[in-house]
Amino acid sequence: MPVPLLILILQSPPIQLSVLLTGIQTGPLSLAALAVEIIFSGLYLWGVRSLKVRGRHWGRLRTVSFLAGMAVVFIATGSGLASYDDKVFTVHVIQHLLLMNFAPIFIALSAPATLLMQASKRPVQTATIKFLHSKVISILTFPVFAWLANWGTMYIYFLTPIYQLSIEHPLFHDYAHLQFLVAGIIFWTTLIGLDPIRWKMAYGAKLAYLLIGIPFGAFIGITLMSMRTSVSPAHTLADVHSGGALLWVFDEIFTVAALGIIFLQWAKHEERLANRADRDLDRQISEQQG
Repeated sequence: MPVPLLILILQSPPIQLSVLLTGIQTGPLSLAALAVEIIFSGLYLWGVRSLKVRGRHWGRLRTVSFLAGMAVVFIATGSGLASYDDKVFTVHVIQHLLLMNFAPIFIALSAPATLLMQASKRPVQTATIKFLHSKVISILTFPVFAWLANWGTMYIYFLTPIYQLSIEHPLFHDYAHLQFLVAGIIFWTTLIGLDPIRWKMAYGAKLAYLLIGIPFGAFIGITLMSMRTSVSPAHTLADVHSGGALLWVFDEIFTVAALGIIFLQWAKHEERLANRADRDLDRQISEQQG
């Protein structure tokens, strides 16, 4: 049995597996979110097909990655998991991990803005570049801001009265989910750097970007594990401690996975540079011999 599921089953109130698997959310905002996820998935597939019709290739893994990202968003907010998000703190933590780490990594790796530009005509391409390089988006994707938004969202939500506010007000609760997702997308898009945003980080800076976050994730997790009173009357103290442990462990796992992605990108980049240098050298030799 997966560790997160085992932890869930041990929480109070009891988690019912049948609800997790079949408890689809049918509220207006949940259905609206599902519609948006379906529309985005359809648009992405349309873009892939448009390239294929023109004889251009789009990586299958990128397509799978985007669809996986949309599926993760649904699991976090529209599945039976969301039935317990105001009752079980550990569920809130799992939602946070799905919305701020798991889904955004998939979305960033799918390079949706790049697909939009390649599948569209010149006016859309120009508008997309202008949007990505606009003042607002440039500020949001500035590496320091993206880093602060990511870790600041975690800190403010879990370690301030904002958490209880989200429990008491459903609309604010839904906004918090959106905040998680947007902050995560900004962070991981800036880090992975496949789409043509204004800022391009060197690979060494990307590694530092991730490594600096490790103590902050540990601090938030350990603080939750060490609390002597619950973050909300809705949760038991044991539940909060379990959620803190889950947050700490899985946040570090995501960081290690991201380090692997960056190392792989770096290796491919160096390989491309080496191949280009070899081609240039071969061309120079051919010109001299000719």
